[in-house]
Amino acid sequence: MSSNVSKQRLWLICELYYPEVNATGHYITQIGTGLADEFDVNVICGQPNYLSKGIRAPSRDNYKGVKIFRVWSTTLNKDVLIFRLINMITIGASMFARCIWEFRRGDRVLVVTAPPSLPYTTALAALCKSAQYIVLLHDLYPDILVALGKTRRSSALVSLVERLNRWLYKHASRLIVVGRDMRERVARKAEGLDVPIIVIPNWSDLEGIEPSDKGSNKLLQNLGIQEKFVLMYAGNIGHPTDIETIVLAADKVRDDSEIHFIFVGSGAKLGWLEREVAKRGLTNISILGQRPREEQNEFLNACDVGLISLTDGMLGTAMPSRTYNILAAGKAIIALTEHGSELATVITEERVGWYTPPGDPAALVELIESARHDPELAEKGQLAREAAEQKYSPSIAVDRYREVVRLR
Repeated sequence: MSSNVSKQRLWLICELYYPEVNATGHYITQIGTGLADEFDVNVICGQPNYLSKGIRAPSRDNYKGVKIFRVWSTTLNKDVLIFRLINMITIGASMFARCIWEFRRGDRVLVVTAPPSLPYTTALAALCKSAQYIVLLHDLYPDILVALGKTRRSSALVSLVERLNRWLYKHASRLIVVGRDMRERVARKAEGLDVPIIVIPNWSDLEGIEPSDKGSNKLLQNLGIQEKFVLMYAGNIGHPTDIETIVLAADKVRDDSEIHFIFVGSGAKLGWLEREVAKRGLTNISILGQRPREEQNEFLNACDVGLISLTDGMLGTAMPSRTYNILAAGKAIIALTEHGSELATVITEERVGWYTPPGDPAALVELIESARHDPELAEKGQLAREAAEQKYSPSIAVDRYREVVRLR
């Protein structure tokens, strides 16, 4: 196709896009740039408000052939609930107005579930302008709120959101989910609506991450723990993560000088983590805070095993994207997750580690000991890298998005 005039127009509707480099912004940017050769890709998004907060990007931009329209919104501290709600309201209103202005009959729209209100307002705009929309479900609401104890399954809020979901799914041309456990849960919610549900996992950053020798890792050298058995938690330290069990496990092995834990990241539970480590005097935990994305190859390789944790009840509601970059670094995984989750399934299928249900520090300690003394630990790391290359690469994922967007 020689020009955008002859290309199908595709809109990506998301809060975060380039130059935002958090997981969602990174993935949606790769989808946009990956599809720009075949589609006239346009993005409606907000200003950077996560890892790239403070950068003021142009309201109109073009990045790798993708036209970007950035709307105004508040960018208050997202870890404070009332501020997060204000951000959601302001960006929702701005994006809805822009969608109404820009959408045309026959356009195709891909909308993500962050913030949670975004799919509903985008769907309304798409229906008003006779555009087709696809919903990319990275997170499943209201299920996450129930899992985190923020509301009850029997509450009026849950009933309202479930009704809105039925409306959203009914009019969607397709639903994309990031895990097989999520597909099962969404299929129950969409029963009788005859809407296709397609699984497209997130993927590894194969260009930026590759296995490297632990012995020459500068981060470990700076911490003075090159010779220890190191477990790395790298990613969001938020409400859906079972950080508590990891801390309790670290407390149980505090007298074992050969085991060390590293936390890289930020989120709503970071303050609790820092206070708890100080209160317990846990010298076997290093908290490094948020690190730039360009340093992830170094910190993901600063361990023997990668840690991933989800709280109880998260089955089918989300899949930690950090999983795929741990695979890219060639590291085995220990996970706190429920049986049947996408995370547990990947670990089992690829033979790259261990998992146990959240909330059991003793069981986590047992897995740590199993990993430490496993003669096939290096082989698990090799299998992890192979899985990243053969099943969870950017090119594979973008091609699957291409197929889904092509469908009428």
